[in-house]
Amino acid sequence: MKYILALDQGTTSTRAHIYDKRGECVCGYQLEFPQIYPNPGWVEHSPADIWNSVRSAAELALKGANLSAADIAAVGVTNQRETTIVWDRLTGEPVYNAIVWQCRRTADYCKKLVRDGFSERIYNKTGLIPDAYFSATKIKWILDNVEGARARAERGELCFGTVDTYLLYKLSGGKIFATDYTNAARTMIFNIHTLNWDSELLRLFDIPSCMLPKVYPSSHDFGEIELEQLKGVHVFSMVGDQQGSLFGQGCFEAGDIKNTYGTGCFLLMNTGSSPVKSENGLLTTLGATAGDKPCYVLEGSVFVGGAVVQWLRDGLGLIKTAEESESAALRAKDSGGVYVVPAFTGLGAPYWDAAARGTVTGITRGTTRDQIIRASLEGIAYQVYDVVKAMEKDAGISITRLSVDGGASANAFLMQFQSDILSAQVVRSKSGESTVLGAAYLAGLGSGYWKGVEEISGNAAYSTFFTPKMSAERRINLLNGWHSAVSKALYKC
Repeated sequence: MKYILALDQGTTSTRAHIYDKRGECVCGYQLEFPQIYPNPGWVEHSPADIWNSVRSAAELALKGANLSAADIAAVGVTNQRETTIVWDRLTGEPVYNAIVWQCRRTADYCKKLVRDGFSERIYNKTGLIPDAYFSATKIKWILDNVEGARARAERGELCFGTVDTYLLYKLSGGKIFATDYTNAARTMIFNIHTLNWDSELLRLFDIPSCMLPKVYPSSHDFGEIELEQLKGVHVFSMVGDQQGSLFGQGCFEAGDIKNTYGTGCFLLMNTGSSPVKSENGLLTTLGATAGDKPCYVLEGSVFVGGAVVQWLRDGLGLIKTAEESESAALRAKDSGGVYVVPAFTGLGAPYWDAAARGTVTGITRGTTRDQIIRASLEGIAYQVYDVVKAMEKDAGISITRLSVDGGASANAFLMQFQSDILSAQVVRSKSGESTVLGAAYLAGLGSGYWKGVEEISGNAAYSTFFTPKMSAERRINLLNGWHSAVSKALYKC
């Protein structure tokens, strides 16, 4: 019997999971690695730490399952998106630390791009807005600020890659330099319509084209691994983490939508073979497919999701564990008119107000601890509601079901309230790790381990369905209160 090994290289940790034919994880390991904060608003990782965590997690998973390379049919890779690494083409040595997607060092330059009128041109080509979140300005910063880097890049001596590309390079012993559509689409220099690196945008950001990897569909034979414990096995998938989650949750059809409740929330809607231009503050990007035909998605991000619970625990001291938030919320019959808008770092889609700040409204002398906790959880669900409604408007599709995963999806109160406020079914996946499962599915489909999506659809198992129970009148009243609270949080000149 053979297995699929999937590697999930995330922002704070790396996972290695081994899956069988039923899509069941037979062994998994997770290793954390250090975060680097050299200046306020700057976030970096050591590429060596990233690589060592991947290599060690893979080795531990194989040992834990008592397997060797001969037992692995294919390897899949999923990764934190946008994080940027530039390295020497011959030696593999990075010229600088990885600049993480969260890093804001190029925010002022992005504001200048907006002022200079480049927003529409960038969106029309890439589906993205000018923001420090994406890779292009991070590459430019490295070339402009690391001594000799630009000259070396222009001579063809340097490679750029998101984390997937760097890992493939390392896994293959420096022989393979490639990425996939989902990661390329998050760089702000990849044209999602032509499926090529865009020459006009490369000139805008002053990035030499010789630095860039080849781009393939997410499910593809990327090549053979040279790493000793996996020698001879082929990498058959590479996919950005959120697109991996969308695929892992079985969202294969246009209109399928998922939300990952992590520190923030990431919502993706499959829109099929044609891109949908957003008029409501969403991003248009590429999704993962098991074939060559591209798939497009709409994406909206909530900056503060599960981080609200961390704030309740570590900031306010209202709870000792994240799990306590559920029982506290259930003890409160309602929030008593209290609304918590957790705009701790601004508001994401559909508002895109970086200057917005968190607010708590509706407090009275009778407000209780449990009501504040409940209102904080409800604030997560309201933000997700706003993004879902923006997606419905852009795509012209009415949402009746939301697939969910991530840590905060374990909170039954939050999931029921999400279903109520959306007036839609919420389906919590049995596997809490749909991102790494998506990478495994894509690798298995590419290698022939699974014959088609129909076969893996049979693996899909869900632990809980939440159905709406709230009256329409109450839903409308609550939403009116929420949007009034948001208006108080938005920045006013």
